[in-house]
Amino acid sequence: MGKFGRSWALMKASANILRQDKELMLFPLLAGLASLIVIATFAWPVYTLFAHHQADFEGQRRHVSPLFMLVSFLFYFVQYGVVIFFNVALASAALIRLNGGNPTLGDGMRTAMGKLPNIIGYALIAATVGMILRALQERLGFVGRIVAGVLGFGWTVATFLVVPVLAAQDVGPVDAVKRSTSLLRQTWGENLIGNAGIGLAGGILTFCLIFASGVLFFAAAATHSVALMVIVGVVAVIALIALSLFQTAMHGVYSAALYRFAEEGDPGQGFDRALLESAFRPKN
Repeated sequence: MGKFGRSWALMKASANILRQDKELMLFPLLAGLASLIVIATFAWPVYTLFAHHQADFEGQRRHVSPLFMLVSFLFYFVQYGVVIFFNVALASAALIRLNGGNPTLGDGMRTAMGKLPNIIGYALIAATVGMILRALQERLGFVGRIVAGVLGFGWTVATFLVVPVLAAQDVGPVDAVKRSTSLLRQTWGENLIGNAGIGLAGGILTFCLIFASGVLFFAAAATHSVALMVIVGVVAVIALIALSLFQTAMHGVYSAALYRFAEEGDPGQGFDRALLESAFRPKN
């Protein structure tokens, strides 16, 4: 309960920053829209190649088409690139707020554009790792899924601070991964209580929202009013999207605060240093 209490306090601190700069939620919104465009662009070729790919496996040929691998890699690369770009923009804007400034959408976008070569390089690395983990899952079956899960978790931990490093420093993608690992090692505790707490709190709020929406939907259905059912459904979808954007933005703000804390010993304006120190206890 004490750990959850600290996590809840961290979440409130992130939420307070978002209340000051609501435009920070535009970054995950733009990332989502851009990702949908990427998915729509790759949907047909990926689906066609995937169907042939599955047919090969069902036919016991165990042959993976080079074209399938190439298109899959390009999809990973572009998708990662889009997400990382807007995450860097979010982190840069959050760092401006943590430094006492008043960021705008343009501030974040300009910083991300200035870091575009490094973002592309990191997207290339992330896509390569993603393809390797997927290959392990497909070739080794159940064992491969376990191995890929462990390696994936390790990669996530190692790259936890890559985005704010890219936003704040003029370093290449490889150096950003190295710097992220180094910074996290300095303040690594038994668990990443901050993000785990934000995720848990967000999950609870999502469950409550879905439950409330379901109750209202069935109540509207009992009145046999189609219009009321549609209104409840639309409002519920909008609320879920807004909650998702809010939670994603909070993760971005928290990662920026953690980076600032690990780099300078101070999470910045709006965060209690003692909270981060208790959540991320240095190893002895």
